[in-house]
Formats: sequence, structure tokens, C-alpha cells
Amino acid sequence: MPSLENLRKQAKLVLRWHRDRYHPVAAQIRSSLPRYRQMTDSEILAQSFRLGDAQELVARQHGFESWQALKTGCSTMPDHAETISTKAVITAAEPQLLVADIKSSCDFFIGKLGFTIAFSYGEPPFYAQIVRDRARINLRCVEQPVVDGGLRDREQWLSASLTVATADEIKQLFLEFQAAGATFLQTLRREPWGARGFVVKDPDGNLLLFAGPAE
Repeated sequence: MPSLENLRKQAKLVLRWHRDRYHPVAAQIRSSLPRYRQMTDSEILAQSFRLGDAQELVARQHGFESWQALKTGCSTMPDHAETISTKAVITAAEPQLLVADIKSSCDFFIGKLGFTIAFSYGEPPFYAQIVRDRARINLRCVEQPVVDGGLRDREQWLSASLTVATADEIKQLFLEFQAAGATFLQTLRREPWGARGFVVKDPDGNLLLFAGPAE
């Protein structure tokens, strides 16, 4: 976990982004703070948002219910924990999928894979972000395919990998997607290296690996 001082800086950055009406931060607020769950980006950015709210967001992103709980958790760590490293900490990665139509792609991810829209830009939209739990995927509209679809299927060039924590969850996820009518390039199977997973193919041919432990 980052040091408490770095977490304070993260909270101040979130607060500044909100004051600057930086739209992507609205998605973070909506997914992390339940009281904003039903609001649009514009509604979230129009709300009063204080440092305490930003600190709560940072705490929840690191698995704590409140800023005080996070501070208590940090205080129980060894004294040297805060000085282990001064390197920047990458807290998330967001794959970008190239799609022909943002609305159609969003409909697929919502209807077949259980995602929701975090934000969408343009009229008609040319960029969007979808989210499910802690997974975020960015969608960018392109006029024509940039990858040979047949070659991508044969070589299984993955566009994104998404993981779950247990063997039961990967089976449950596969059955959920199967019931929703998702298209699979590979159905659920156990791999030689010990994982279990399956590959979903979106309407644009992007291959999405969903994986978890075998046992």
C-alpha cells in the first residue's frame, strides 16, 4: 500500500479534479461512493465535494470503509513501511478496445457481460468507458478494422485480460455469459499452467480473456 502521505496526495488530486470538472473522476466517484451511484457525470460534478469525500473515496479504493479506518490500518504497519520506496505506484490499468460503433459496443457489454457505462463522449459518441466491479475498459471508435480478424482468431491475440479470485467465480462468470448469449472463441477450460479461463469475442472481434484459479 502507498504511504499515508501519498494517499493524502491522492485525495487532494481527486478533489482538484472534481473542482476542475474533470469528467473521468466522476466515474471513480460513482463506483466508489454509494451515495453517488445513481447520478450522472454532470450531476456528480455539480455536487458539493469536500476533502473528506475525496479521502473516503481513496480509502474505499484501498479496501477500507472510511479514511479513519485506512489511517488506523496504516498505523499498524511497521514503521519502515512508509519509506520502503519513493517510486510512483500504478494503481490501475485500463485496456482500450477499438470498435466500429460505441453504442452497439456498449449495448453488448451491458446486455451480455454485465458492465455499466461510466461515461461517454461525443454526439454521436466516439469514446466511452465501461465498468464492472473493479474492471474498466475504454472504447474508442475507429472507421475501419485495424487488425486482420481471421489472423487474430487463429493466433488468439487478446485485447484484454480480466481476472476473478476463485475457481467458483470463473465458473459462475462463464455460466452467466453463456446464459446471456455471449459468443465464445474458447469455452471454459483448464490450462496447463494451472488457471481456468475462457475467451469472449465482442461484436468487433476483440478477444477478452476471463480467467481465475483452477482450484
